[in-house]
Order: sequence, then structure tokens, then C-alpha cells
Amino acid sequence: MSRPIRHLLPLALVALAVAGCGTSSNHSMRLALAALETPTPTPAASAASKPVSCKNLTASLRPPATIPVPSTMPQGSFMRAIQRRGYLIAGVSAGALDLGYLNPATGQIEGFEIELVRELARAIFGNPTGHYRLLALSVPQRIPFVNAGKVDIVVDAVTITCARKQQVDFSTVYYDAHQRVLVLSSSHATSVRDLAGQPVCAAAGSSSIDVMKKLPDPPKPVGLPLGADCMAALQQGTVAAISTDDSILLGFKAQDPNTRLIGRSLADVPYGMAISKAHPEFVRFVNGVLANLRADGTWRRLYDKWLGHIRGSNPRLPPARYDG
Repeated sequence: MSRPIRHLLPLALVALAVAGCGTSSNHSMRLALAALETPTPTPAASAASKPVSCKNLTASLRPPATIPVPSTMPQGSFMRAIQRRGYLIAGVSAGALDLGYLNPATGQIEGFEIELVRELARAIFGNPTGHYRLLALSVPQRIPFVNAGKVDIVVDAVTITCARKQQVDFSTVYYDAHQRVLVLSSSHATSVRDLAGQPVCAAAGSSSIDVMKKLPDPPKPVGLPLGADCMAALQQGTVAAISTDDSILLGFKAQDPNTRLIGRSLADVPYGMAISKAHPEFVRFVNGVLANLRADGTWRRLYDKWLGHIRGSNPRLPPARYDG
């Protein structure tokens, strides 16, 4: 018998539950679900696309000496274009508890990463309220949506990898996760080695799939559209485990106590905000905002609010690294 996931509803069911409510949350819900019904765009070729050295994988562009005052973004900059539009558009997750999670009780997406989006909007506009829009994306949509201009930035637990750095620019690391394995409590597996040849789920197109394929005696990776789909598959017994970022797995575990993490880290998973290579000035601006959040204690406050209560979450923010 499958076990219910507490507070984790399939997005389609959530949408049906609020359809026609006529509440202020309805607009937020439509924004959150729109991308799940939108074909992944094909990014246009960019002259900025060129081979990138991955020697310093997590290094990013150095912030400007001075961050512009809110509502006075420099003429000709991408930040000025966002300011003229009136709001920042961010691609996010809607299914990762305490990171980016669509709360079915309110119809709002909330969590640590959403708070970071608010801080970016605050830096551009002064007051974040009403000045950002959230678009829930599947993993395969994240980078194409950035490069096609569908979103200004993706703040969605995007692992910085060498392959992805060829396609987009990344901010400095804002959270350092690790790839782990989650099984049902009834499982006899104690490490990923015990799952050799067995179906293990991760979001389709994620770096977790690549990590599993490279393991000695690997499991059989199964890619599903959303992390919540993997959790449902685990509960229904169609996969033996889930392997993805521990920040996401810890949320699943909190929602369903009939699960447990096994084994050691399979890979380091540094999160960076994904930005088009066409806007290096925006990368520098974002890094400046993140540097301020580190220095004034805001990052720690947001971590404590959303992730600090989760046993096993990582309270250490890596120092910013710059390469240009």
C-alpha cells in the first residue's frame, strides 16, 4: 500500500483545488503552473556562447565596486530593463519543501530560494512587494527558459556543472548540498551499492542522473518530470529509491517519516543562480547582492527561518569565489 505524502500534493491536483476560487492566490497559482504546460523553448544561438574553462567550477564574475541604489539601475543595463518592466521574473521550483514549495493552503510558492528572489527584487526596486513574478519550471526547462528570455534568472537548486557553464552564467554559490539516496524505511539497502541494477529515480535532465550513471555497479536511473513524481513512485514501489540533492530529500523525509537516507554523499552539489550569458552586468549585480546578504547576516537569517530546523541541512555557506 502506498503511503501518503503529508503536505505534498501533485501540482495538477492543487490547480484543480483552487480553480475558480477568485482569490488573490489564483494569479500566483497560474504563474506557478504555467511553465508546466509550456513547451521547453529552443534557445537562440548566442555570440556569447563560447567554451568556458571549468578549472574553477564555482567561481563567478566579481561584483561591482558599488551596488546601484534601488530604483536607479544604470542606463543600458539589464537591471534597468527589469526596472522599466516593473518586476523581476524568476524561474523556481514549486515542489521542494522549504526551498521553493507551492503551499496548497495559500496557493503561494514559498521557501528559502523564494526569499532570495525577494532580496534581488528589493535590491532593484527598494520594496520587493509586487515587483517579482515566479514561474515554476521543470528541470529540462530551466536553462532554455533563461536563454530564451522567458525568465530573467533561475533560482531553483541548479547545480553548477561544467556542461551547464557552457550554456549559462552562474552566480556565486548560495547553498552547498550533496547528492544522497532516500529509501523507504522497510528497505534493506544501506548504501547505493545495494541498489545496483535497481530503478532509482531523479528528476529528468538533472545532474543526479549523470552522477548515478558514472557509479561503479550503478543503479538503473529513472528520470521523471518532477521530484514529487519520484516520491510518489517510491511510495508506490515502482522505484527502489530516489537519489538527488539532500536538501530536497530532507524535505521529502520530513513529509513522509516512513523514509530514510542511506549511505554517504555521492557528489557535491553547489547551487548557483542561472543567468543568460548575454547579461554579465546582471551576474555581477546578483553577486553583489549575495555578497551583501552574506555580510549583513541576511543569508543566515533566511537559512535559520527555512532550513535551520531540518536535521542534516548544511549551515555553512561557502566563501564567494571570483574569476573575472
